[in-house]
Amino acid sequence: MERKVKKLGQMLLVTALALSLAACGSGSGNDEAKGGTSSEGKTAEPPKLSHLTYWVSMHSAAAAQMKTYAEMGMYKELENITGVKVDFQHPPTDAAQASEQFNLMMVSEKLPDVIETGWIGYPGGPEKAIQDNKIVKLNDLIDQYAPNLKKLLDEHPDWKKQVTTDDGSLYMFPFFRGGDKVRVFYGPSIRKDWLDKLGLEMPTTIDEWYQVLKAFKEKDPNGNGKADEIPLYITKDDMGIDAPFLGAWGINYGFYQIDNSVKYGPIQPEYKEFLTTMNKWYKEGLLDKDFAAPNDKLFDAKMTGNQLGAAPTYNGGGIGKYANLMKDKDPNFNLVAAPYPVLNKGDKAIWGQKDFATNGIGAAISASNPNPVETVKWLDYAYGDKGDLLFNYGKEGEAYTMENGKPVFLPEVLNPPSGVSLQQSFAKHNRSTWSAPFVLSDDFQMQYLALPNQKDALSVWSQPTGERKMPLVTPTKDESSQYASIMTDINTYKDEMFLKFIMGAEPLDNFDKYVKKIEAMGIEDAIKIQQAALDRFNKR
Repeated sequence: MERKVKKLGQMLLVTALALSLAACGSGSGNDEAKGGTSSEGKTAEPPKLSHLTYWVSMHSAAAAQMKTYAEMGMYKELENITGVKVDFQHPPTDAAQASEQFNLMMVSEKLPDVIETGWIGYPGGPEKAIQDNKIVKLNDLIDQYAPNLKKLLDEHPDWKKQVTTDDGSLYMFPFFRGGDKVRVFYGPSIRKDWLDKLGLEMPTTIDEWYQVLKAFKEKDPNGNGKADEIPLYITKDDMGIDAPFLGAWGINYGFYQIDNSVKYGPIQPEYKEFLTTMNKWYKEGLLDKDFAAPNDKLFDAKMTGNQLGAAPTYNGGGIGKYANLMKDKDPNFNLVAAPYPVLNKGDKAIWGQKDFATNGIGAAISASNPNPVETVKWLDYAYGDKGDLLFNYGKEGEAYTMENGKPVFLPEVLNPPSGVSLQQSFAKHNRSTWSAPFVLSDDFQMQYLALPNQKDALSVWSQPTGERKMPLVTPTKDESSQYASIMTDINTYKDEMFLKFIMGAEPLDNFDKYVKKIEAMGIEDAIKIQQAALDRFNKR
């Protein structure tokens, strides 16, 4: 997973194509979906599907080595199996450009046949997309033509609840995380070799973290005789991913719930305490001076340049990635998971990263698609036994072999050359290290987490309770525009003040004024909308 994962609770409408992108074929009818008939009055057989246009954002691990997902081993084999040629349409990798192009695409008359995105972020939610005649309601189609997905939803009613609208509509072929081992993949990490060199214990509380970061700053753990260590790298983007450090105060950077009562973290008194701590750390040089302007390439350079002591990272795209990049450069390099910090020794962490069974991303069939029945059958392949192997692993013989009845990745896939991350190695064959319409396997995850440090990270980061996390709720059509209007302004102001308070440009004495301004901007109305959405979710 990328450093800047867009969590679906706060998901923007990522991805998009320009208006010129059109769906293949002609006609906009969904006669097959409606049980259309021929002129003789008999049920019409849909034409065999041979070509699909498929719009989806391209992951950076794939973009580094291919121009389209059609070059991926998984999709080449899927074409051989199904006979369906897919024209993938990828938006720019820049999120702002992608969002703009998505919006342009969605107001056009013709859409790609399949659109994969985070539908929770559609204005008004996925039900509004159905009402706008942009995507097709899938309940009957799945019942009749998607036996694999139907079986899965019947066996996991809690999963079905998460991918059903408040009105009862199924709208996509979802990405599911099949077990607990694939739902935890992010958290605080720290240089264990630096701790060992300085004779320090693993920090568990905010106060212990302060002492460790001070030692990283002052005692030259990288041993180059220069005061160039950066004790901690953390950004406002990290705050949105299940609140590392901020969560020690029991709140997050957005909406959360306590006993089904919705609250907003950035106006709580505890948020001021967090900002006061971060302001102190910033003044003392414990935070990266560049934290206000996140840059992935600069982060990579600092980590591989032996400067960073700690940072929130991903398991595969962080701990695994840097272990591989540094194995020849510095054999002592040892980046490991650290527990989510708490305020008091022995406290149980509340906040930590753990995905729901779904993150809101999935493939919807557009209303422009002339062959929805055959498209449903094509998408359903991923949820069967053979599709499970293909989507999790790739093509047998090229990416994996079967050993004692289980798929095992080939050595050349699991051990890429120095300078190539494991995620990039997998990306040649499958989409298992990011979201796609299939069920991610625990068995895959345990091979992906090949290093002992990665397996340990899974255990360490799984400890928080997550009890205050909001489910993936959606506003109604009427609520949507009001909510978006309120939160667009509040989020801009909140992010601006986050930086100002920590960097000292705004005195913390003005925190009460900041809260009053957010209240004046309508946060109570936004909380009511979230509360209503949570109440509806609980009644699904």
